[in-house]
Amino acid sequence: MSNKEAELTAYCGLYCGDCLRYKSKVTELARDLMSELQAVRFDRYAEVKSAFVKEFEHYKEFREVLEATARLRCDIPCRLGGDGCLQPCEIKRCVQSKNLEGCWECDEFEKCQKFEFLKPFSGDVPRENLKKIKKYGLGGWAKYRGKFYKWL
Repeated sequence: MSNKEAELTAYCGLYCGDCLRYKSKVTELARDLMSELQAVRFDRYAEVKSAFVKEFEHYKEFREVLEATARLRCDIPCRLGGDGCLQPCEIKRCVQSKNLEGCWECDEFEKCQKFEFLKPFSGDVPRENLKKIKKYGLGGWAKYRGKFYKWL
């Protein structure tokens, strides 16, 4: 595994390179679409067109979702100081307070409740990945990793 891949291994065992937010094309496309919509004053078009196309009544909400999507981008993995979860991460704080490289070095990760917030996205993959990191090491686990998102 390259040093870059090791950097993309999050404290929790997820692989940042698989995350939708990490250098995501989705966020770039959302930004581009917002720029184009603004350039052509689509808000005015939607306002007028909503008399004929009912869905355009929801243009404001669409813009809010588009703006939120554009803000999702993450350029710095958590192990290099990034925000990872868009909020303070208990896992990151815990690992750093224990002076560990990641949860795989902690004997309590299999029972740790700090992983619960990841379940809607990743199920039990973080813990499964942590076991793989323990088995193969930080330099060789990634080819065995589970999917970041449980719906993929």
